[in-house]
Amino acid sequence: MYLIYNILLISFVIYILPFLLFLFATRAKFRAGFWQKIGFYRVNLPKNKTIWVHAVSVGEVNAVENFIKQLRKDFNDCNIVLSTVTKTGQEVANKKLANFTDQIIYFPYDFVFSVRLALRAIKPDMVIIAETEIWPNFSNEVNKKGIPLLLINGRISPGSHKGYKKLRFFFKSVLDKYSSILMQTEGDKSRIIDIGAPVEKTQIMGNLKFDIYPSLNANEIDELRKQLKIENSKVLIAGSTHTGEDEIVLNTYKELKNEHPDLKLLLAPRHPERNESVFNLISKTGYNCGKRSLNSNFVESDIILLDTMGELGKLYSIADIAFIGGSFSNTGGHNPLEAAIYNVPTISGPTVFNFKDIYRYLTEANATIIANTQDELTSAV
Repeated sequence: MYLIYNILLISFVIYILPFLLFLFATRAKFRAGFWQKIGFYRVNLPKNKTIWVHAVSVGEVNAVENFIKQLRKDFNDCNIVLSTVTKTGQEVANKKLANFTDQIIYFPYDFVFSVRLALRAIKPDMVIIAETEIWPNFSNEVNKKGIPLLLINGRISPGSHKGYKKLRFFFKSVLDKYSSILMQTEGDKSRIIDIGAPVEKTQIMGNLKFDIYPSLNANEIDELRKQLKIENSKVLIAGSTHTGEDEIVLNTYKELKNEHPDLKLLLAPRHPERNESVFNLISKTGYNCGKRSLNSNFVESDIILLDTMGELGKLYSIADIAFIGGSFSNTGGHNPLEAAIYNVPTISGPTVFNFKDIYRYLTEANATIIANTQDELTSAV
């Protein structure tokens, strides 16, 4: 099965090679970490035991933040290596966890030679995969070396479950390589067992994204408010917006601004490469606009674009209301707890399956509202 997988993998790469070369030439994010992903790592770790934690992108890095800090506390004599796949994940990892890890790297491509080179360089004694990153060659090579492989904070959406189940005969073999599979909910556990995970290795652990604490105290929040010159204004923050959602938020803001002249908007796109296009949208509204990277404030600006990395979590603290993006774009939503820990009420669009357990609790506590349309969003705000 692995031979067939590798033949298909290489054939697919060759087939799309012209497109890949185009992406590499035109988009920096696709070039990020290329040599490491191929398997060329410069790693100089002390000769201690090494724990390798993998978190694919920004959301997963945020989820494992406190987990890694606890690892550092409990296993201070071990090396901790953190890997990501995306450039933004790498940036957030370096900003938040550089002081708690010994090395932050890119995860290797799932070619046998890339994986072997990575394992030879890092020499992990344990590998911990956050959420559901199932890489056949990686898990197979780790298993061959007798290295414990854990999946933590696992989740599988109903849509992904259908896709995996069609290849159950293959994924049963892959999931058997894991030492332990720890899923978020009973539904996630049932779905991963249904695609082949061994029952005796699969448990429910809850959701690491609940393991979140305010990073700012009251004095620091006051200082941030002074820095942004909020004064007596009300602030609506739109966090982690995706394509199409910026227009919805800006239209909502236009309607509300007429009734509430003191209302300000902080708009934070999920992906940094969209910053300029989103700023162009903001400019077309006719309102005074600024950028966080230029230290804009709410005396001179009605709308500020949050175009800096790693600040969204703390900027929720100065908001009166937060719209959580990814919920009008069929992405599945993002984590509303980042705002809720600062007692900020949240509003989301209808698609929140990535955090359905969190939204269930928040909805029951009247701490969030699900808006199905732009009109409902405006009314909810």
